[in-house]
Amino acid sequence: MREPILLTPGPLTTTLRTKMAMLTDWGSWDTSFNTLTASVCADLVEIAHAGDTHVCVPVQGSGTFAVEAAIGNLVPRDGKLLVLVNGAYGKRMAQLTRVLGRAVAVYETADNVPPDPAEIAAVLAADPAITHVGAIHCETSTGILNPLAAIAAVVAQAGRRLIIDAMSSFGALDIDARTLPFDALISSSNKCLEGVPGMGFVIVNRDVLLASAGNSHSLAMDLPDQYLYMQKTGQWRFTPPTHVVAAFRAALDQYHEEGGQPARLARYSANGAALVAGMQSLGLSLFLPAPLQAPIIYTFLAPDHPDYDFRRFYEAVRERGFVLYPGKLTEVNTFRVGCIGAIDAAEIKQAIAAVADALDQLGWTR
Repeated sequence: MREPILLTPGPLTTTLRTKMAMLTDWGSWDTSFNTLTASVCADLVEIAHAGDTHVCVPVQGSGTFAVEAAIGNLVPRDGKLLVLVNGAYGKRMAQLTRVLGRAVAVYETADNVPPDPAEIAAVLAADPAITHVGAIHCETSTGILNPLAAIAAVVAQAGRRLIIDAMSSFGALDIDARTLPFDALISSSNKCLEGVPGMGFVIVNRDVLLASAGNSHSLAMDLPDQYLYMQKTGQWRFTPPTHVVAAFRAALDQYHEEGGQPARLARYSANGAALVAGMQSLGLSLFLPAPLQAPIIYTFLAPDHPDYDFRRFYEAVRERGFVLYPGKLTEVNTFRVGCIGAIDAAEIKQAIAAVADALDQLGWTR
């Protein structure tokens, strides 16, 4: 039997080729591994069209490690971060900023409402202490796509600095540093680039990075120190996730072979369209209106049945070979289905059949 298909926003289903890349043991000081790391970082900067201005600094750990590292270095200790919140990951950014001891302001909208650039401009005008703005590109708790270009324009016009959490969008949705002003973009290995978990990274303006020396709250998360050490030695300062980096290299090779960002977006969009059509045929409705929906993860309203329980639904679908995600909303009963990873129309069709069969078995068919 095949392993379950992960219909989640990461970790996600990877190819056999990506898995096979983890069968080799690498020495962390070995020249061949240093070359591997450098090639991964170079590719990531190129995907962001940022080679003239930005560099990539990898971080051991999950995406949240990289978000914390970016904020802890780039926001000065006397700085203030405005976080744009319309979901769980915006709230997490605000929380970790408070833990770091940085001043925080929050501009919050409902889970299904993107931030209004005019209101952001008003907040910035009213509070000159705000030095930086933190924005979530695709809020994974719902799948909402926030208006990044408009946000970036407002932030730049106000003379503030932008930090982008592009965890669930980078690699599929185009982010072009040549036209979009940002200090830092943060993502991780296990999202739209289809690697495995264990490495976050920050694509950061080189001049801004070097000027941030001394800001870090943490030795392990000191980004300029990590960057300068890598430039000098080719090595990570501390034990790197060698197998994760090797898998990421294999995943990036396949990304380029597929056709890069446009092809990745096209496949995910086709997956999403098939997913929505199939789920709606079962009587399941989307939480978000289509214009706000990113083709990454989709939030569906739970079946309108008094006996509905996500755990039972999850297990029934899991028995049929597919892993779903629970909802992240507190006021509406939902569940989430991802359409990213090494899957295409065949797996989506099978997933719809698995959900239909599970609903029928549980007696929740509308």
